[in-house]
Amino acid sequence: MRGLCQRLALYLALCLSLLLYVTPASAASVLAIDYGADYIKASLMKPGLPFDVLLNKDSKRKIHSSVAWKNGERLFGQDAYNLAARKPQDTYNHMKYLLGAPANADIVTYYNQISTSTLVASSRFTVAVPQPGGRTWDVEELVAAQLAYIRQLATDAAGEPVRDAVITVPPFFSQFERDALADAAELAGLKLITLVSDSAGVAINFAITRQFTSTPEYHVIFDAGGSSTRASVVGFSQDAKSKSLQVALKGVGWDRIVSGTEFTRRLRDMLLQEFTKKHPSVDIRADKRAMARIWKEADRVKGILSANNDAVSHVESLIDEIDFRTKISRTDFEAKCKDLAPSFAKPLSDALASANLTMNDIKSVILFGGNTRVPMMRRALDAAAGADKIAVNVNADEAAVLGAALHGASLSHSFRTKDIKLIDVLPYDVQVAYAAEAKDGGASGRTIHSTAFASGSKTGTRKTMSFKRHDDFNLAFQYKQAIAPGYPTEFLETRVEGVKEALANITAEGGSEPVIKATLALSESGFISVPEAVAVADAKDDSIAGKLKGFFGDKASSSSESVNETPTASETAAKSTKTLSIPLTVSVKYPTVAPMSLEQKREARTRLQEQEAKEAAIAMREEQRNGLEGYLYRMRDLINADEQTPFVKCSKPSERAAISKTLEEVQEWFHEHQDTADTKTLLEKRGLLQILENPIQHRYKEIEEFPSALNESQKWNFHTRMFLKEAVANLTKEEEEGIEGKFTREELEGITKTLEEHETWLAQKVEAQRKVKMDEDPAVETKEMRERAKVLELHLQRLIGKKPPRRKIPSTSASASFTTPASSSTATSSTRAGGHEEL
Repeated sequence: MRGLCQRLALYLALCLSLLLYVTPASAASVLAIDYGADYIKASLMKPGLPFDVLLNKDSKRKIHSSVAWKNGERLFGQDAYNLAARKPQDTYNHMKYLLGAPANADIVTYYNQISTSTLVASSRFTVAVPQPGGRTWDVEELVAAQLAYIRQLATDAAGEPVRDAVITVPPFFSQFERDALADAAELAGLKLITLVSDSAGVAINFAITRQFTSTPEYHVIFDAGGSSTRASVVGFSQDAKSKSLQVALKGVGWDRIVSGTEFTRRLRDMLLQEFTKKHPSVDIRADKRAMARIWKEADRVKGILSANNDAVSHVESLIDEIDFRTKISRTDFEAKCKDLAPSFAKPLSDALASANLTMNDIKSVILFGGNTRVPMMRRALDAAAGADKIAVNVNADEAAVLGAALHGASLSHSFRTKDIKLIDVLPYDVQVAYAAEAKDGGASGRTIHSTAFASGSKTGTRKTMSFKRHDDFNLAFQYKQAIAPGYPTEFLETRVEGVKEALANITAEGGSEPVIKATLALSESGFISVPEAVAVADAKDDSIAGKLKGFFGDKASSSSESVNETPTASETAAKSTKTLSIPLTVSVKYPTVAPMSLEQKREARTRLQEQEAKEAAIAMREEQRNGLEGYLYRMRDLINADEQTPFVKCSKPSERAAISKTLEEVQEWFHEHQDTADTKTLLEKRGLLQILENPIQHRYKEIEEFPSALNESQKWNFHTRMFLKEAVANLTKEEEEGIEGKFTREELEGITKTLEEHETWLAQKVEAQRKVKMDEDPAVETKEMRERAKVLELHLQRLIGKKPPRRKIPSTSASASFTTPASSSTATSSTRAGGHEEL
């Protein structure tokens, strides 16, 4: 009930704050994706569609974050998740853990503890999965396949291709992980508008239904999800001038291990321990199918223990035909997780410290994520924040994706939304390393480290660094501390090139004391880059304009200080300068974990398209196979039907005998070759029967359609007759009075001829049709009847639509008027009053 109320409140807020504006050329769509380790949620923002969570083909609001292979075809969502018990080696879950991870990172070892999948190192020393035949798929390709599946759901719902997307990420995601997710989105055919932290999405969803003042109001978004636990301090306020809603993240804290997945892993280990006690001779850990089934059971039991003190676990034929049954208590489970207890609320304290705030400054702690329902997690939060500050006023599963959709709409040019300004922050200290300038032409040997962006820096900002350089140099970006065990600190290296040539050009133009200025950017999506670098120097401006500017420069000043009427020579030289600027080349390379190159993305996209084409062919063949099977059953029923059925009445015995013979042959072939026949052959076999069936179906259709076609033809005959009767009478009167009428006699004779020809043809065909039996082909096609009636209709409408001539003198003569069948089926004469020239 609470979830329903929350959704109703969101709908109401949307009606009040969201005004959709669509360009006439096209109706744009924005797809928001909350990509989680356990589930994927999506929301489509499109004019004409209700703003809500996107449903999958089974009408589920959240989709399992799983991908699997079955007979060369990929499965997604619940289908893939369920396949793990039968084909664990071909099913991949929790791919979010592996995004941007080096192949030797600790998280890869952890993943092997929770998954039965086999992992290998990719060509970039990231993570990949093997497939039969020696082919491997990078993690980015697997995630891209999932995103493409979501995109197809959105395309089906929108009725048009959907490309623009906003994707949520945990606030602690590094550049390695963001690069990997951005590559996956590109491979999926999505145009990434921005990456937004899931905490920011929840914050926007929370704020959209509320009013704030100019004084910031601080809340904590506590997100306990499937792969991590994080807390974000968010300030909400309203700008006093623009009245825009300000949503500013002030600090973040996180734990990469404390998560729903870790709870499930420990509960699985408890079940394995109970099984080993009962069956010590069975090595269950060596059986991947059994391990996949016990993981699924542990996940189910975890949900039960969140609401009950005990749960019964029962898995039939778990391994070697052994039925496993045991009872797990919440007390035992919490004891198993006792070492994690200090970490439950630590993200909250870390976030407060990052924001330089205390709990006294916080109005509420907003819970989000499924693990906030775990009792031991909830108790830890109550103790750390105070039970009175715990708030459950957002949808714990959907708030992030709905908020992300609203944020994406606000960034799109095709929507007008409530003015929301989002300010996110960088969670890490990033420093830039560069070699000191060598003196006297020698080697420097000294490396300087400067802070490029400190932790807490706002996204969407830029800064400029100046360097005294005489030759090309490198800027190496690195995290000040390791972001996670096994991850490198260096993530980007840029080289500023063309320095020597640029300085030579500046010197030739009279520049002095040149410097190199490099622009460092922290994008809205959290990416760090060097978009540009320039060589800059001041030079004396000897042009006439420069000299005049130097001479009169002080007179143009609005300073209150006194100004000399005649400037000195030194003052004139100081004022008559110009700035020289020459752009430099910035090249990029990745010293450790590199994102996919353009060539690698092109190759991966080709592989994905080939896989999609293969699956489309499989789906088409399956559709035709099922269609032929159903068609055979239908034809069998028609042949064996009662003599009073339309099919029997409209067919000759010889035709039914031919169909029966062909049907028997096709049925025999189908039973032998239905699993191996290709799509073309299936269509050909169906065509053999359709050639025989179509004439019979055509007769029946013509019999059904004949009365309505005849009525249409007769209707236009009648209306044309009524029109002619009145029009001829009016024309005769107008000729007697010597005035110009609306219609000429030639026009009326022309439509009379058309009418008489149509009436004669129709009478002949109707008479011939009356003699035709039901099992004979029709004497006239209803299509031809409608086409001929249309000729008469257009002729009549053309005359009716003709404008009457303009008359200069009053006239009392009548002209023809006629009402089309669309408004009235009766033609009447128009009534006129005497004309008045003065009017």
